[in-house]
Amino acid sequence: MWPKSVAMLCLVLAAIFTSACGSKPTDPRTVLPADSLLYLETADLGRALKAVTSGPEFQRRAGSLPNFSAMDGISLSIAVTGFQTTEEPLPDQNLVLNFKPRFVAVAETNAWNFQALSFTENQLGGFINEVYGGEVGLVSEEKYGGRYFTWTAVDGRKAFAFVLGSVIILGNDEPGMENSVNMLRDGGDSIASNPKVSAFSRDSLASGYVSKDGVAQLANIAAVSFAIDSGENADAMGFVAQVMPQIVRNSVTEAVWVSRKLPDERVEDVYDVSLAPDTAGVLAETITAGSGTDPGLKRFVPADAHSATSYMLKDARIAWRSVLLTTRTKVDDLYGNSLTAFSPAFFDPYGVGDGEVFLGSIESTLQTVRMDPDGDEVAVIARMKDRDGVRRSVAKGLDLSRPAANTNGIDMWRTADGEISAAIVGDYIVIGESAAVGKCVEAHKNNSAAATDDAAFESSAPIITRGRDPDSGPALLRALTGDRNAGGELVQGYSIESRFDRNGLRRRTVSDLGLIGVITAMAASGS
Repeated sequence: MWPKSVAMLCLVLAAIFTSACGSKPTDPRTVLPADSLLYLETADLGRALKAVTSGPEFQRRAGSLPNFSAMDGISLSIAVTGFQTTEEPLPDQNLVLNFKPRFVAVAETNAWNFQALSFTENQLGGFINEVYGGEVGLVSEEKYGGRYFTWTAVDGRKAFAFVLGSVIILGNDEPGMENSVNMLRDGGDSIASNPKVSAFSRDSLASGYVSKDGVAQLANIAAVSFAIDSGENADAMGFVAQVMPQIVRNSVTEAVWVSRKLPDERVEDVYDVSLAPDTAGVLAETITAGSGTDPGLKRFVPADAHSATSYMLKDARIAWRSVLLTTRTKVDDLYGNSLTAFSPAFFDPYGVGDGEVFLGSIESTLQTVRMDPDGDEVAVIARMKDRDGVRRSVAKGLDLSRPAANTNGIDMWRTADGEISAAIVGDYIVIGESAAVGKCVEAHKNNSAAATDDAAFESSAPIITRGRDPDSGPALLRALTGDRNAGGELVQGYSIESRFDRNGLRRRTVSDLGLIGVITAMAASGS
């Protein structure tokens, strides 16, 4: 349903918006409210779509793609003004919470008014009808000096659009829609007055902004989702749902995203997360890069790992302490004490019982590996500097003082239930979920570790993640071509560097599709 619709819209846009109108273009920023929670924009929709589909591997597998050239110069801005929470009962399960954003989108099409009207009523209306499951009713009327459209689904859901000149406003929240319509006609306090937004370069593929209130609401949503996913323990769920929003709200002030095309056809996404001055100051001083990398760690990373993160820290134990102590200051004393009590659980998946002792017993450059998207198969690799300290730090069920099972010269231990394993190879320890540990040891033994292109992603950042995304590429191909079988083994590679400074956290991601491609793929799959 979604792939066919998205492909249809791309083709129709290319066919319709081929003529420019003579009136002065409207800046979509000026039609969206200043207090928007989230804001996204692209100054050139055609250029953005071409950027995420121009990679040689994507082009080779795509076959025929819609022609995006006619969308060059179309400006699109989207604002999320709030979230609506609904409960959906599932058979034999608890209620599932759905969070639906209330949004308004504004497009300066640079088309003639009759073209914008035709597109809105026919193609956009057809798209909404398909998304809402068919039999959608439409009311079209002259209103506010333009043409106002209201679509109503059988289940009562509504979508709205307004066309004035070459501008199309689309939304799913009528009060938000009417506010933007009034701003289009009469002006008002818009997101364009925000200095972070006004600083966005029109040369970027796309940009985004999250306000402090937006951060708080996203933290609430993330906390509830994380708590539900954390298991059936009501105490643990309640703790996560209460503590996570407090930490985020009291630490993060706002966030900015900018996407650019790189000369090698990949896409760079930079995220600047502004932190409270006290938080940023502490983390900038403690999460710092050490003297260099340890090439031996990479030999344990399997070629088919979902992701691998290198921590090249000056002092790993101090970095961990600073994170724990800083987060404690962001919650009240009761939750702060609980946070300290719960903190060892962070190391449980890696078979480590005492994280403080473990981090103090290894070199400060370490490697974590995740073999699956859900993070069930994980391991950590580190060079030991204090073997006795490492033995004391592991989980109680993993006794490294007892004789090991020696396989091909490698000492291995396993818990009684077989879930956690550890292996010592020379000065290195590999510890974590048993399947992941076995794959890491095999990669080292068979010299089949993942190939890394360090020259393509040189960085002095203390934290670097490299990974593979097998889902977004095929989903994007299906969205743009309408071919449900498109994509095959198309895998998106990505690298992420993270560093802290006095302003907060900066994350730089380099990937084949970029966040634009991932968002399009998620929308196409209905995620």
